[in-house]
Amino acid sequence: MSLTLKDIAQRVGGTVQGDDLVSITGINSLLEAGEGEISFLAGSRFKEQLGETRASALIVKEPTGLYGGPQVIVPNPYLAYARVATMFAPAIPRFSGISKEAVIEQGARLGNNVSIYPFVYVGKDAVVGNNVILFPGVYIGDRVTLGDETVIYPNVTVMSDCVIGREVIVHAGTVIGSDGFGFTKEGDVNVKIPQTGIVEIEDHVEIGANNAIDRAALGRTLIRRGVKTDNLVQIGHNVVVGENTIIVAQVGIAGSTTIGKGVVLGGQVGLVDHIEVGDGAMIGSKSGVVHSIPAGEVVSGIPTMPHRLWLRTRALIRKLPEYSERLKFLESKVRDLERQLKTR
Repeated sequence: MSLTLKDIAQRVGGTVQGDDLVSITGINSLLEAGEGEISFLAGSRFKEQLGETRASALIVKEPTGLYGGPQVIVPNPYLAYARVATMFAPAIPRFSGISKEAVIEQGARLGNNVSIYPFVYVGKDAVVGNNVILFPGVYIGDRVTLGDETVIYPNVTVMSDCVIGREVIVHAGTVIGSDGFGFTKEGDVNVKIPQTGIVEIEDHVEIGANNAIDRAALGRTLIRRGVKTDNLVQIGHNVVVGENTIIVAQVGIAGSTTIGKGVVLGGQVGLVDHIEVGDGAMIGSKSGVVHSIPAGEVVSGIPTMPHRLWLRTRALIRKLPEYSERLKFLESKVRDLERQLKTR
């Protein structure tokens, strides 16, 4: 595939400084780019690489004299990079049609132009939309619904009755609709509570590799439109995740917690059950969330506190041994003064 710089600029809402008829066949980093490739400058820390790059063109926020070739000027170079990378990204490989080694159960309905690899299982009365791709080892349970253009990568399990929307991407090894962790006590015995709800994933969601999204005890676990999860994320039963939220790797969300819109959960964040995180909140990596977080708050720590307070607290922790010795010294001085006062 080849595009002129003029074509690229029009697609990303930019303007060209220099020759706009340069032919571009790919995108790469500043140091790795070669002839015919475009690169981008998203931060000042990479400026020293501009003198070394062999890229044929550059995406920048402002024109730079450190690079002599044509430049595409855009408000947000990183966003433009994402869009240009999409233009040149290889197409998702497709199996031609439905493999004879796939198992399609009675009553399953398959849309137009589906791609179903060998060793896929599609359960009874499942609905698979148009242009869906199911890679090897995928299990689609009874009565599952998959929307148009959805891609399910190898060894993903979608258990019975779950609903997945349009243009959803589910990466390898993820399990959707496993039982929620629900037990009650009868004496010393743990008694299982049947998990009879479902998982519903709305449109344009991307689920990372090896996620576990539990079905609801009753009702539904809900992942709303535009949510993106990293790898190794656990989402408990009856959790609701709001639109366009970002969940980074190794986050664990306990049951019946509600996450608002546009929330960012840093890596290894843990959230207890039955709390709410308000719209636009940001929770720093490795934080332990034990109470609800208001909308727009930025918090960190175990337990969470305002992020700046957490940073100050962390800075003090290393000095605690010194402070402890100073406190002991001051206490001994106070005792000496008290004894002197008593003897007067």
